Amino acid sequence: MMERPTLRWRRAAEEQAVAVSAGLLTPEKAYAGRLWPAEFVAAADATLTRYDADLRTLDPASDEQAWAAVERVVTALNDVNDEHGRIETSEREAFAEYIDAALHEAGVDVAALTARRDLDRSELTDQWRDW
Repeated sequence: MMERPTLRWRRAAEEQAVAVSAGLLTPEKAYAGRLWPAEFVAAADATLTRYDADLRTLDPASDEQAWAAVERVVTALNDVNDEHGRIETSEREAFAEYIDAALHEAGVDVAALTARRDLDRSELTDQWRDW
């Protein structure tokens, strides 16, 4: 399974904090904790946990179930962004990639799913995404 972006962000912040404590990195160069504060990462990770749980019970042949799971995760991430204001271009791309990959790993043909709505695969999250 694809690694969640939230795990990468948490790991980067932790590694940089250790490097700062060890005197190997100046606090000014330790960007990860500022870009991805722990509260934002925790809220986003909880959202992805719920999405992963949705996908475990998903019937991959059901477009309705697939679209409903995507809508739920995207609107929940909208709420996370409304509260924390941290989803910028790189985070948006990471979330979109994760949503697509996790759906694919759940057995959904994402290209076919989006094509049936006359969408490009890259538009999977666009209908609901505010970030």
